Amino acid sequence: MTYPLSRRTVVKGLALTTVTAALVVRRSAAAEPVKLSVKDPAAVALGYVEDAAQVDVKKYPAYVKGSTCENCLQLQGKPGDAYRPCSLFTGKVISVKGWCSGWTAEM
Repeated sequence: MTYPLSRRTVVKGLALTTVTAALVVRRSAAAEPVKLSVKDPAAVALGYVEDAAQVDVKKYPAYVKGSTCENCLQLQGKPGDAYRPCSLFTGKVISVKGWCSGWTAEM
């Protein structure tokens, strides 16, 4: 025996789905950004390190002592934060003390 869905049941289901979706979106927006792992494929490709003192100068001869993510043109976000977004690593934050081969001097 099948039971037909009433209009009231359908409206209740849609309302519940809408509320649930709104809560999921709100929770996602409030989540903290993910820190870039040095093992991330994009980080490996650009030689990213969280501490510029660890740069392999033989592998990256373009590295200039004193260059860090903090003085890179690619760095975004609010000054003073230890981890900030970078235009090279979308959706992740990087250490301002770090370095990668995408480093570009600020103008």
